[in-house]
Parts: sequence; C-alpha cells; structure tokens
Amino acid sequence: MDPYFIANFAKGVSALVGGCFFFYVGVLHFTDTEWFEPIVPKELGNPRFWVYLSGLFEIILGIGIILPYYRPEASILIAMMLVILYWANLNMWVNDIPIGGSTLSTNGHILRALAQAFLIWMALWIGDWLPSKQ
Repeated sequence: MDPYFIANFAKGVSALVGGCFFFYVGVLHFTDTEWFEPIVPKELGNPRFWVYLSGLFEIILGIGIILPYYRPEASILIAMMLVILYWANLNMWVNDIPIGGSTLSTNGHILRALAQAFLIWMALWIGDWLPSKQ
C-alpha cells in the first residue's frame, strides 16, 4: 500500500476522532459548567464566561478539524487553544484545586500535561504543520 495513502487515512481518522472529542468536551462546557469553573484562574474574573467561551471554541474547532477544507486552520487553532488553556490546568496543579470533586496527584498532573502535549502534537500533525521527511 502507498505510504502517502496510509498517512492521509490515519490523519483523516484521527481528525474525526479528535474532532468528535473536542466537540463532546465543548458541549460539556455548556452542560456541566460547574465541573470546569474551579480551575479558571481568578485573574480572569467570571469563570462561567471563560468556560462558555472555551467550550464554544472547542465545538467550532472540533467541527473544523473534521472538515478537510478547514482542517489546516482548525488544527493550528486547536494547538494554540490548548497552549492557552493549559493555564487552567497549571492553575489547578499549582493551587491544588479539585476538579470533579477530586484533586490529582503530581503524577496525575504530569500525565495530564503529557496528554495536552500529545494533543498539541496530534493537531499539528493532522493539519500538516509539522516538518515532513519528504
């Protein structure tokens, strides 16, 4: 099989799965705002506003990465969004803020940071923003 076909197929499947994930998490920002609100940095003010705004971006960009025409732009915007949203995760870690009724261990926070880094890498890979070997 053609390696180019396999790579594009893998990117398409990853875009579909990733897009559905972001869409779902974005919807959760509207249906369970109380779960996300505690980790919004206090410096930002009204946590519900930021939860709604980030959820809106996750829904829009989740749909965008699924659609091949918008995939390059959506993927770079997802990577940027994840970098920006890490502030909330870092806030949760530094201030030992519980989310969903539980606090994470140091290992849990490290795994969460690694998952965030992987999602950033995956978004950049899906959108062909990473340097190619070709």
